[in-house]
Amino acid sequence: MNREIPYKIYLEENEMPDKWYNVRADMKKKPAPILNPATLQPVGVEDLEPVFCTELAKQELDDTTAYFEIPEEIRNFYRMYRPSPLVRAYCLEEKLQTPAHIYYKFEGNNTSGSHKLNSAIAQAYYAKKQGLKGVTTETGAGQWGTALSMACSYFDLDCQVYMVKCSYEQKPFRREVMRTYGANVTPSPSMNTNVGRKINEEFPGTTGSLGCAISEAVEAATSQEGYRYVLGSVLSQVLLHQSVIGLEAKTALDKYGVKADMIIGCAGGGSNLGGLISPFVGEMLRGEADYQIIAVEPASCPSLTRGKYVYDFCDTGKVCPLAKMYTLGSGFIPSANHAGGLRYHGMSSVVSELYDQGLIEARSVEQTEVFAAAEQFARVEGILPAPESSHAIKVAIDEALKCKETGEAKNIVFGLTGTGYFDMYAYQKFNDGVMSDYIPTDEEIAKSLEKVPKID
Repeated sequence: MNREIPYKIYLEENEMPDKWYNVRADMKKKPAPILNPATLQPVGVEDLEPVFCTELAKQELDDTTAYFEIPEEIRNFYRMYRPSPLVRAYCLEEKLQTPAHIYYKFEGNNTSGSHKLNSAIAQAYYAKKQGLKGVTTETGAGQWGTALSMACSYFDLDCQVYMVKCSYEQKPFRREVMRTYGANVTPSPSMNTNVGRKINEEFPGTTGSLGCAISEAVEAATSQEGYRYVLGSVLSQVLLHQSVIGLEAKTALDKYGVKADMIIGCAGGGSNLGGLISPFVGEMLRGEADYQIIAVEPASCPSLTRGKYVYDFCDTGKVCPLAKMYTLGSGFIPSANHAGGLRYHGMSSVVSELYDQGLIEARSVEQTEVFAAAEQFARVEGILPAPESSHAIKVAIDEALKCKETGEAKNIVFGLTGTGYFDMYAYQKFNDGVMSDYIPTDEEIAKSLEKVPKID
């Protein structure tokens, strides 16, 4: 095996980014503005301040500033686990007998086990700087809630997490990690909020969704003095913070003169995908390079591949602003058998606009083949991947096998955004042969989309 490139490409500490990159600055056609649902007019910072920290609200609405300085206190925290390695998957290449060169950016080397900490520490920092008592949030698979719990404990902030009910029940150890860091964790939809009670009444016995949990967390934040709501994906501010992933990946590739041919990321709300691809898309937008970029989503929650690009509520309770995005409808709740995270009904406005412009493509995959790819990867690369990341692994393997057929030695880069050690309930179902696939019918999606607001 020719190893002209190290297994793990580690950057020096001084090569870690000192600025976040805002891909919107290079987009000629910007993502559509967020709208106030009461007036249908674009929101301003003053509209978002009751919900978000002021500095985060400014970042959310800024589509012209290309680079934001990373505060030194955040950089100091990043140094505990960043720069993260870019790994050449030599063993996987050998197993597949492919001429392709496979690289993965590994974001699971921190206590939270995922990329989510990159934005969690930033949002907690701005909340502390503003003098807040605490924050509220939602979490699906639990990675975001874990990361935010850790970040809040670092800054001595109260952390209230509304966890999608089926994940709360399936992942008790993820829940306990959050509680270990001092967070209060509530299964959603709950009976603690007005919107939670309404959702339970409308959908008796529901297993919940990210849209439900978002609604509850927003209500909790706006009804408590000194609290703000923070979100782990979807928002442009989150993609901004996660750009450290792509910036480091590009620096590592450049260090060894490697030009990526394709970049693959899993897609739920868009945070890790957007963070990984942002600097590469920036090059495309500026006419400096070209890449094939693939967003991979679950077939059971296929917002890009089967949703509509329209304005929709960001949450099931319809208390949040309206965003133009690829959506299945804010009332869409994934099947209870959906075990792989990525449960959001819509997609980041930035990712949606890039997809609509044809700068990226999207594929949906079924969960049994996702877990098969996860186990194949784990057995040869020695890392048990998060189910979310395994969507990207599945397509990376598919593309590597295509290279085997054609003889092309493409450079494939994918995001391994977290570890799967708290996802053993899902792995057990797969290993026991009782995991099933569910693909929503056209009728189910159409029924959900009927309730999307009619906005020109």
